[in-house]
Amino acid sequence: MVTQDATLKSKEELKERLSKPEVITGSEILLRSLLLEDVDCVFGYPGGAVLYIYDAMHGNPDFNHLLTRHEQGAIHAADGYARASGKVGVCIATSGPGATNLVTGIATAYMDSVPMVVITGNVISSLIGSDAFQEADITGITMPITKHSYLVRDVEDLPRIIHEAFHIANTGRKGPVLIDIPKDISAAKTLFKPVTEVNIRGYNPTVSPNKNQVDKLIKAIEQAERPLILAGGGVVYSGGHEQLFEFATKTQIPITTTLLGLGAFPSGNDLFLGMPGMHGTYTANKAIQSSDLLINIGARFDDRVTGKLDGFAPLAKIVHIDIDPAEIGKNVPTDIPIVGDVKTVLEIVNKLAKRADKADDWRAKLKASSEQYPFRYKDSDVELKPQWVVELIHETTNGDAIVTTDVGQHQMWAAQFYKFNKPRSWVTSGGLGTMGFGFPSAIGAQMANPDRVVVSINGDGGMQMCAQELAICAINNIPVKVVIINNQVLGMVRQWQELIYDNRYSHIDLSGSPDFVKLSEAYGVKGFRATNKEEARAVWEEALRHPGPAVVEFVVRKEENVYPMVAQGSTIDEMIMGDAE
Repeated sequence: MVTQDATLKSKEELKERLSKPEVITGSEILLRSLLLEDVDCVFGYPGGAVLYIYDAMHGNPDFNHLLTRHEQGAIHAADGYARASGKVGVCIATSGPGATNLVTGIATAYMDSVPMVVITGNVISSLIGSDAFQEADITGITMPITKHSYLVRDVEDLPRIIHEAFHIANTGRKGPVLIDIPKDISAAKTLFKPVTEVNIRGYNPTVSPNKNQVDKLIKAIEQAERPLILAGGGVVYSGGHEQLFEFATKTQIPITTTLLGLGAFPSGNDLFLGMPGMHGTYTANKAIQSSDLLINIGARFDDRVTGKLDGFAPLAKIVHIDIDPAEIGKNVPTDIPIVGDVKTVLEIVNKLAKRADKADDWRAKLKASSEQYPFRYKDSDVELKPQWVVELIHETTNGDAIVTTDVGQHQMWAAQFYKFNKPRSWVTSGGLGTMGFGFPSAIGAQMANPDRVVVSINGDGGMQMCAQELAICAINNIPVKVVIINNQVLGMVRQWQELIYDNRYSHIDLSGSPDFVKLSEAYGVKGFRATNKEEARAVWEEALRHPGPAVVEFVVRKEENVYPMVAQGSTIDEMIMGDAE
């Protein structure tokens, strides 16, 4: 058994060996620099412009690279790795189509503030701008969807650029940074000296809050009769979940978390009202609309949360705590802006915070509402209900699994019916809503957490966008448990066409999809199917016992809808309750 001390010593010895000055190629500099940044897994796909980099990997026992079957699979896996670990995700692709295949994944990470370093190859420097074979201006293409990008012009700059990239990606409002390396730069040699300091003029994110603004928050809490906390993904990314728990329990202010904030606060706590917004709980949405003090902690007032903006939280004084000053006041006018790192801000606030004594009636009212209006659905002894499937997954994993999802109805059912106990257990594409994200992100999450159960919940549509990544699960025995909620249609599109477009169903039929059990077995992955509760429980428990990857297809009816639902253009208290009534 390897002890923690032995592991640390091994890492220190590796860093000492890698840090020795030596004349090496740009490719070797890249690999050494990544290892010095504590990167333990890189996801990628080779091609002509990165062949020197991949040649440097050959026979390198220190460098762990996972070959995916598509560049989009690589970047989504790196994204899942970052979200589930809190470390920077790293992926590599070649120039031209290899780089452009990363664009959707970069945008996904950018929208959700995920720290990533994306490495692309490019044609040799003298050919840049000549429309050479497999040339693409990837720094230009991705300018709106990266936090920063570099085109490396000199091999001597490479150690500094890599170190800066990791610093930028993982500080302030986190996000993806792209490094584009021309092929001649990866081949060129220079004396490698590790860079350990960062000095970027103009980049100095505010971490500590303004004391006057904190004092205003404390006073507002003392005066509030109907206070409410809205916590977002920023709490998770800052590592501030313990401080959030202390703040909520000390003040006894009820709390709701956004889709990306799930897991930041224990779902079973009496103060928790569930998720707000388009498919949020009745109580959370009503609470926002009735509150007189709304404390936004690390959320960006996304339209799926706010609904109709000019009708959002009409009675509330708005407090917004965020690392990114550009988000404050962007969508919702803010009365008390607090710029700073969420964890740091809450540590300071918690020294001053006291119980919100005027809110006793409010707490009692919301608790009663939560008990009266939980997420519910019409169960069936004949049909397999997707909500029941998610409840089964929660029950059999004790709420301790890492759950990743694709995008659509299954995503919302997972958010509604899986109860999260801790942060970094929920991996989903929130801002961009990227289909094809769910399964490869689970691979990354599993690589980051080899000892935890990772469950990937997908629809039959999104699963087919990255199904080829089953190969790497089989080859590397990555024990992800893949769930497919198969309703034979594009479910969320069908729901909107039913409710908003008067049952005009247009191009949603997925009945030509493959037999997912046979598809899984073709890749060498164990496959199961269930059409009723008895089958579902039996095959799911068998899949959990299976030591390797497994795919479980749950066949459900086409007509099932996600409720509650707030139609676009409505305020969030104007909910279509459907089966939830």
